[in-house]
Amino acid sequence: METPPANGRKRKCPPSGLEDLHDDMLERVLARLPPASFFRLRAVSRRWRAAAASPTFLDACAGVPSRDPWFLMLSESDRPRLAVAFDAAERSWNHCRAAPGSMPVAASGGLVLYRAPDTGALTVANPLTGASRALPAPPQGGQQLQAIAMYCSPYRVVLFMGELPDLSMAVFDSSKNSWEGPVPLARKSEDSSPDAPVQGGDGVDDTVYFLSKSGNVVATNMQRSASKQYSSVVVPSSERGDAVAYFLSHSGTVVACDTARRTFTELPRILPVYFEYSIDVVACDGAAYAVVLSEYLDTASLRVWEFAEGAWRQVAAMPPAMSHGFYGKKADINCVGHGDRVMVCVSSDDANGCFMCDVSSNQWEELPKYINGDGEANEFLAAFSFEPRVEITV
Repeated sequence: METPPANGRKRKCPPSGLEDLHDDMLERVLARLPPASFFRLRAVSRRWRAAAASPTFLDACAGVPSRDPWFLMLSESDRPRLAVAFDAAERSWNHCRAAPGSMPVAASGGLVLYRAPDTGALTVANPLTGASRALPAPPQGGQQLQAIAMYCSPYRVVLFMGELPDLSMAVFDSSKNSWEGPVPLARKSEDSSPDAPVQGGDGVDDTVYFLSKSGNVVATNMQRSASKQYSSVVVPSSERGDAVAYFLSHSGTVVACDTARRTFTELPRILPVYFEYSIDVVACDGAAYAVVLSEYLDTASLRVWEFAEGAWRQVAAMPPAMSHGFYGKKADINCVGHGDRVMVCVSSDDANGCFMCDVSSNQWEELPKYINGDGEANEFLAAFSFEPRVEITV
């Protein structure tokens, strides 16, 4: 038996485990913990608190090549300072920081772009740390805002404005803290597909009206939800760090804008105009896809399409046993991609759910429900994906 010291005080046990590590090595180990643990580092010990506040710890975090995405979820009941994100690696729900009074409109890397609905003011924020930066007022020139894109590092923000076929873009470069443009976009000369929508004399897409299967008059002019009103996806190009941005026109066609060549093209429709369907665009592994929920032969199907060599081809499809539940529900889909994953948020009056698809393997699964503080399951309308990185600055 150990003899107690003469002063009656207990002798401290010698340090073991992580406490034996040198500060540099400890910071490297902590940097590889799941991102959700960053919020708890300061509560472990004084040494860990000091490590979490060290600039060299942020350098160690930057040395981690990549992290699995978080999906920032949007719902009608979101509180201003409380945002919910789904951790794809841990398959768990986490709280993160949101910009109060603003709506997420785009994301790139570890940053999310917010827009104030009443003023149009733009703010870039790191939802993991809460650090934010207000952008200078953009030069819209009185034109209607069509879509917003964010890409590259240092990041760029692109506003696409006007009405087809008279589109223009303005670009914000974070390294210069200034806007360029707006500059007009030219329609690509080869964009003369017979499937492209006919343009009206005033340059605006004509709205097509038709009878649905239930006998209701339906218009093709899309009314997107506020959470995805200006949504776009970005595929990097090889020219000077520029990109091709894809978004949906008011008539439901996919528009591709080449930011380097300053051109745009409307891709042909996936389904005939008189089909009832909901559509969204996503980007995965450097390619753009369209996700379509449609009804045919007394069932519903949810399929992922890729535009290649001038035509659409199917690359993934939700199992019929899962998609049939949306038949007759008049459901809307909002989608987001990251890596090889696509998240699909399906919402209607009586059919809601969030699903994850691995495009390469065509594997589908439904996400676990998020139970809020009142013990109720939240219903999410849409999501934006970001890479949770504590070291990213705005």
